[in-house]
Formats: sequence, structure tokens, C-alpha cells
Amino acid sequence: MRRRRDVHDSGAPEWSPARLLAALVVSAVVVLAVLAGLVLAVVGRLTEEPDDRDAARQAAAPSRGMSRHDALAAAPMPTADPHDALPGPVSKQAAGVLELPRATGMGAAEVPTGFPRTPEGALAQLAAIDVTAMQSGSMDGVRRVIAEWAAPGGPTSETWSGVDGMVSLLSAAGLSGAGSPQLAIVVRPVMGLIKGTVGEDFAVVCVNFEFTVTVEQTSRIAIADCQRMAWVGDRWVIGPGEEPAPAPSVWPGTDAAIAVGYRDLRYV
Repeated sequence: MRRRRDVHDSGAPEWSPARLLAALVVSAVVVLAVLAGLVLAVVGRLTEEPDDRDAARQAAAPSRGMSRHDALAAAPMPTADPHDALPGPVSKQAAGVLELPRATGMGAAEVPTGFPRTPEGALAQLAAIDVTAMQSGSMDGVRRVIAEWAAPGGPTSETWSGVDGMVSLLSAAGLSGAGSPQLAIVVRPVMGLIKGTVGEDFAVVCVNFEFTVTVEQTSRIAIADCQRMAWVGDRWVIGPGEEPAPAPSVWPGTDAAIAVGYRDLRYV
């Protein structure tokens, strides 16, 4: 990602936290984009009701005949108010800790890899995929990542929620698909949860990220992403099938985040 410590005046309008929230929260999932598994608010309108299709999906119970993989992915997640994604008071409660393995190498599209065949390894790999994609700050960057890190039948460079998230962000900023040196995105995985597993080769995991976005002015927001992760060959990738029911995007370390079931991430 391009990180700028000094941003010079270019005459570009300043962004309020509300406008950044609207740009970042994607209707599909939220992402990454970022990602999609996000807050599920309509882009551009904080006060608008959630999309009817997303509400119906959240309410629907897994139907008979579904595979175990699909039932796990479709199971509803807790919900949260969109404003819970903005910085809020740190909780006095202990959230618990998820210990994640560190990467042992660099994979395709410059995504860290080498995580073990465990649910924690799947979560760590998803975090690495999302961070690399979103910090690229460009359409080419997110497309290259998903092209290399999704199994056949999984999200594509046109359907991935992370691609949708980057489209929304760049469009709201008035930028082209190539991004801009004036746009800086820092993505930090702070909390997460393991929704469930099916055997050793499939897990649905969720990461709650802290996004710091600078366009003349710096603003911060939480964005969560849930994905099916499948062990293919010798690595975790985003698995085939529809993206899971979205997890709520809530500011890490708050009472709301702990109530969702998120735990602090610690790399060991």
C-alpha cells in the first residue's frame, strides 16, 4: 500500500467520518472491502434501511437439503447499528484472545502465506488476503488478489465483495480505478471469530478490521469480512459458493464488538 505521512493541499474536499462510512460500507458484505461481510447499509446513505434482500437473507434459517458447508455459511450473524462501526469507547470487559499463526512466506499477488491447516490458519490467511487487496488502493490491486486467492466457483474479479468495496471507495473519492497518491489506506486486523468448520479443509471465519483512510483528512472505521475458506493443495483460499452471511462491523474493543463474539487477535 502507498502510505503518505505528508499530504499536500490539492484542493480536494475534506471527508467527514460519515461520508467515509458510506463509501466503505458495502451492501454485499463489507469489505473488503473491503470488503465485503460489512455493515450492510446502502452506500451513500447512513440512515437508509438495510437492503431487503440482505434482511431476508439474515432472517432465513438454513433449509433442508443444504450442504453442511452452505448451511454454515448462510447461518445468520448478529447485527449492529452502522454507527457502531465508528470509533467508540473501549470496553472494560475482556474480549478473549484468538492466537493466530504468522506467515512463513510470500504467495501470489504479494499476499503473505504459509499458514497451517487449522481454523486459526484460515483466519490468518483471510486477514492477509483482505489487507493486501484493500491496501493496494486500486482496482488492479484487488482484482489481482482475488484472481489468485479464490478457488474455482468462488468470488471473481467481478463478483467479490472486496471489488465492490474498492469501487465504492474510489467512486466516492472522485478517483479513477488506478487510485491516487493522495489516497492512503491502512488496514489492521484487530478482532475476529471462527464461525465454524466442516472437517479439516473448510472453515467460515470472520475478521473485524480497523481501517484508517486518508484523503486530505484521516478518518477511521471498522469493517468486517466473513468468507468461506477452503484448504486447496497446500494453502487456504476463499472457497467456492456464495459469500457467507455478513458479520457486523463494530469498532474493535467496544462492548458491541464483544457482544458479537469477536475476540482479540494475537499473532504468535
